Amino acid sequence: MATHSVNPSFQRIDHRITNWMARNGVTLLRISVGIVFFWFGVLKFIPGLSPADELATRTISVLTFGIVPADISRPVLALWECLIGLGLLSGKFMRATLLLLFVQMLGTVTPLVLFPTETWKYFPIVPTLEGQYILKNMVLVTSAIVIGATVRGGGLIADPIKRK
Repeated sequence: MATHSVNPSFQRIDHRITNWMARNGVTLLRISVGIVFFWFGVLKFIPGLSPADELATRTISVLTFGIVPADISRPVLALWECLIGLGLLSGKFMRATLLLLFVQMLGTVTPLVLFPTETWKYFPIVPTLEGQYILKNMVLVTSAIVIGATVRGGGLIADPIKRK
């Protein structure tokens, strides 16, 4: 749609909204992802409370060749996720926080390969509920990429024409 054919009132409102989104979007994304990580981390401190608890501890056990038992991996994973959440919520130590997030995310996808009968109903089209839980992490990873793009002070631009 050509901008000259759009109602000027709509253009002003659209401009205000998109500028607000550009100014606040990454911060809101960082805070919302931080809440998710902190919340899910807290749940893992209490055995059986997190729906991902058992699958996560089994995955860690397999990845460490049985060296790290569930009673160790559960609180470590809980603390790890809480640290990611707190880092995102505070906006402090973002490079370290995002590193922890990306490393943790690498571990979360491994059940798709290690436990295919539990994560896929019909590979690769129909994931189980556990598989869906894992696949939604793509949103968390891409959110972290967007957040990471701003750690050097950059931000979103609502109107690229004004940038030139």
